[in-house]
Amino acid sequence: MGLNLQRPLCFFDLETTGINVVKDRIVEIAVLKLFPNGNKESKTWLVNPEMPIPKGASDIHGITDEKVKDSPNFKTLSTEIYAFMKDCDWAGYNSDRFDIPLIAEEFMRAGVDFDLKNHKTIDVQTIFHKMEQRTLTAALKFYCDKELINAHSAMADTDATYEILLAQVDRYDELENNLEFLSNFSTRKRSLDVAGFIVLNKENQPCFSFGKHKGKTVEEVLEKEPGYFGWLLNADFPLYTKKVLTALRLSKFNGGS
Repeated sequence: MGLNLQRPLCFFDLETTGINVVKDRIVEIAVLKLFPNGNKESKTWLVNPEMPIPKGASDIHGITDEKVKDSPNFKTLSTEIYAFMKDCDWAGYNSDRFDIPLIAEEFMRAGVDFDLKNHKTIDVQTIFHKMEQRTLTAALKFYCDKELINAHSAMADTDATYEILLAQVDRYDELENNLEFLSNFSTRKRSLDVAGFIVLNKENQPCFSFGKHKGKTVEEVLEKEPGYFGWLLNADFPLYTKKVLTALRLSKFNGGS
């Protein structure tokens, strides 16, 4: 059985210089685009991160400074990559916590007008952990009875993620075969920014999820401590988080809810 799609779904995986969403950079991105008619199209880009790739990262994914020294940087590739992925929904493995926040940060740095509201997202790892609690290699073995060859190669991990989601939809009767259900099911928390610093409470009010104001509404904090907004804009937070926070502040000033 295939996935029931209303528009294309992009499975993607990133290989990076590290795991810091703000400071680290993409060195490889692989995208598998699945169309509603079942057709597939895949693309892989090597990216020059314009910073040294730590040996620990190279040991995992095999991508070295030498391998990417003649590759374009992300800003050069950003228009091409986003053109391939826009007007699509997105899926990945641990994508809500890492891949989507990082690629959003790269798009923002490159000046691409990225907005997560234009994309439904599915995190296959969340579905897996809710159902079975394992790793990607174990997931492929469990669901598809296959060994993951070339683990931490972006396309190998991307193909594995696609096959696992197909198998999950086939296996679990409670998983509806539509993007809205799978997106909602695989979302850990309702956040307005991709990194999860601004979340919605039970009353659908934007709240901070970190620091001294954790659990407090954005409106309450900015009203009582207006300097906190300036501190956040100058602190080491993802650009998309700052964009969301700025929009909330402007909405308040303009009389929005």
